[in-house]
Amino acid sequence: MPIQQSTSAILRLVENIETVIVGKRPAVQLCVATLLSGGHMLIEDIPGVGKTMLARALAKSVGGVFKRIQFTPDLLPADITGVSIYDQQARRFEFRPGPIFANLVLADEINRATPKSQAALLEAMEEFQVTADGETRSLPEPFFVVATENPIEYEGTYSLPEAQLDRFMSRVSLGYPSHDDEVDVLTRQMVVHPIERVESVLTPQDVLDLRRTVRGTHVEDSLKDYIVTIASETRRHPDVELGASPRGSIALVRMSQAVAAIDGRDYIVPDDVKYVAIPTLAHRTVIKPDRRIQGVTSDQVVDEILATVKVPIGEGIG
Repeated sequence: MPIQQSTSAILRLVENIETVIVGKRPAVQLCVATLLSGGHMLIEDIPGVGKTMLARALAKSVGGVFKRIQFTPDLLPADITGVSIYDQQARRFEFRPGPIFANLVLADEINRATPKSQAALLEAMEEFQVTADGETRSLPEPFFVVATENPIEYEGTYSLPEAQLDRFMSRVSLGYPSHDDEVDVLTRQMVVHPIERVESVLTPQDVLDLRRTVRGTHVEDSLKDYIVTIASETRRHPDVELGASPRGSIALVRMSQAVAAIDGRDYIVPDDVKYVAIPTLAHRTVIKPDRRIQGVTSDQVVDEILATVKVPIGEGIG
């Protein structure tokens, strides 16, 4: 698909989501970029700011099968992946697929479930398959997980383990709307919620086609070195206990390619990398406990690294 045609389709998707999510274009674009990158997204924020609505608006905009899993402390792994039930007439066990078998899965309030239930998503998110009762079953394409969580300081929440966090390509926050945007939200919901009027503007096959276009976005060798250097610096930073893995470098490249496509380019520039660095790397960076107590955050560390790593310049970079 030509880049101009791809960008036009992507912007239609962004604008369609914005009929529900008001005044949060950066977050919406990161959500779409994550979808086009072939990864999964974690939305972390306080209750009531539109986390679930963002996921629902995206699901309705791209069609396909949408399933929502409400994570609670009593949720079992089989409630996610599925379970085998004995069919007395056929005299055999029949597998009943769980809600994970969908194109877009909303894992709502994922940190309210126990680590055992959270781990049920690991294989699905990384290998796009589910193994149950000794049999491996492929998930539909495209497969995209959007998980929401409240801040871990809230009661009744379990922090996500590093292995789980590393499987999310990006982490974003919505934050409170501005005064004018909140007035606009009230006006739009006076009669009916805007989510009820959202219609599909893309098909699942369109998403797969756009992903192939994004993967073809050109990345200069100097920018590959720049991306790896940024990821490597998270491992060497004195405030960091655990830095971003090579999976983080790959995520940084793919997200940079996606935002370049959103901007109408078939090549990435350093500003693309900077734009997605915090959403892509911060949640993979674990701060040392003593520094965390002093108020140091992973966002601050990644921002500091971006300010110190030399930006490549030259022909073909922009």
